Amino acid sequence: MRHALISGWGKCVPPAILSNDDLATFMDTSDEWIASRTGIKERRICHCNFSDMAVVAARHALAAADMDPMELDLILLGSLTNDSLCPNTASLVADELGARNAAAIDINSACTGFLYGLHIGTNLIRTGAHNKVLVIGGEFISHYMNWAQRDVAVLFGDACGAAVLEPSEERTGLLAAKIGCEADAKYAIQITNLGSAYSRLDDDFRYIDWNFEGQEVFKRAVKSMAQACADVLEETGVSLDEVNLVVPHQANKRILDSLAKRVGIPAEKVFVNVHKYGNTSAGTIPVALTEAVEEGRVKSGDYILTASFGAGLTWGAGLIKWGDRVTPLKESDAELPPCNKTALEILEPQIKRYLARAESKV
Repeated sequence: MRHALISGWGKCVPPAILSNDDLATFMDTSDEWIASRTGIKERRICHCNFSDMAVVAARHALAAADMDPMELDLILLGSLTNDSLCPNTASLVADELGARNAAAIDINSACTGFLYGLHIGTNLIRTGAHNKVLVIGGEFISHYMNWAQRDVAVLFGDACGAAVLEPSEERTGLLAAKIGCEADAKYAIQITNLGSAYSRLDDDFRYIDWNFEGQEVFKRAVKSMAQACADVLEETGVSLDEVNLVVPHQANKRILDSLAKRVGIPAEKVFVNVHKYGNTSAGTIPVALTEAVEEGRVKSGDYILTASFGAGLTWGAGLIKWGDRVTPLKESDAELPPCNKTALEILEPQIKRYLARAESKV
């Protein structure tokens, strides 16, 4: 049976850091308030386009696999904050990489975008439909924030990660996945004023707002991810004790703790980097997976359990068996264009717009 080895991995995190103390300069909050409720201390703010991050992450992943972009026959890009809808952003990335033989598909399932892409890419390799697949997940989400909406704006940041998949006769890669959607709760996470459902005649159309029902999201996220984890373990016949590491969606430290408790995984087996980046949506899992490998948390043959949830409400879990290699075959020097602004300076025009609107409505 053909499997899909994860042969390359890479990430791109922008250099500009937005700390909790920075947020406290223009909204009624504090480092203690944010950190105690979310576990987040800082997040990154992108100073260029989303596709720039995707290309950098992809170049690192391709170098780790020692793969020429011309070998790729499919690129799957998970994101909801793409450069453009037409052309799709996967095609922009393909062109920049020089992946002339690759089909290019955008996936919008919000925070589950990378896991969904990993599931799709793995199964296309298993069937023989494709051979070498690049899966990318990331967001440019800080630029879609209402910076006067404290309960949401403190949560998110920008980052991107990528993985290269290729055929293997060994039992490796994503062994099983369970994905789904609780569509009856679709409005629990909603970004308004984007899409054909919203009137272009409304004076507020140029502003983006969020509906974020935190308690509903928390309850459903933990329940659905825990059940999906149980399903993939049962399908693969792998016990909890055999799981070496859990790399979940980094949305909120409380959710991570509750998921670990519900699944029955000790906290020391859960990889956490939400304190550094916040919720980067589709970027959290590939960035965390890359950092876990870089930090020596992943060993040859390890079982890695991953789980995610996102707007929709989409959810999923997967069990990965890592391959023999934990070091890149080659290194890439790819990086973003230089940034000469602080995170607050990058966001200043948007922050001023949203604060001014909020004052006008008081």
